[in-house]
Amino acid sequence: MEIFALHAFYETNRAAYPMTMEATCAYVWLQQAFLAFFNIWALDGEIMEAVVSGNVAYELCRPLHIYNMWFAMGMANRISRAWLRCIPILLVAGLLPKPYGISLPADGMHFVLFVAALLLGLTVVVASCTLIYVFSFFTVSMDGIKILFTSMSELLMGAVIPLPFFPEKVQRVLELLPFAAMQNVALRVYSGNLTGNEMWRALGLQLIWAVVLIAGGKMLCGAAEKKVIIQGG
Repeated sequence: MEIFALHAFYETNRAAYPMTMEATCAYVWLQQAFLAFFNIWALDGEIMEAVVSGNVAYELCRPLHIYNMWFAMGMANRISRAWLRCIPILLVAGLLPKPYGISLPADGMHFVLFVAALLLGLTVVVASCTLIYVFSFFTVSMDGIKILFTSMSELLMGAVIPLPFFPEKVQRVLELLPFAAMQNVALRVYSGNLTGNEMWRALGLQLIWAVVLIAGGKMLCGAAEKKVIIQGG
């Protein structure tokens, strides 16, 4: 239905459309195929509940860094769910005629860059979610932060509409934010909408945001561990 709706806008004024119809369809199919990678709302409620209830004390007693454990759990959960979802969706999309389906990348290098952007995007998503878990050390209830974070992310990462559909000035600002480093880059690289210097710049920003979010999360987690107080007994 989303593809048909976008196709209606495309037929109305092709010149004003910021992406080709083939690129738009590829974007939508890949977004659905790798939804488990980028569904920012899929936060682990058990982790936040463990912090609020005090059960995180058991995790802190283990001989490993709690941030690394949460990060690894987030990665593993998303990758395992993605495999179950992406294969049937991509098979169906590959059988559909143009422009409604999805075609193979232009060449091997194009595919390698897509995979790199996909993994960097996954890293940014997991690092962002892990940072939310760390914030739960500093608040009684995470409901407000969780709702605000997921709502903003959905719009600003291009999950509602691709970022090229935003006004140009707004798009330039959004592309600098960590949300644009999630699914936006990988999906636009595969579809051919992001090429040349803009593509390399976007990949660089993905790498920067991945490093910043992981480093910031570890520092904040370290500070929280030093001051954490478990109530009860």
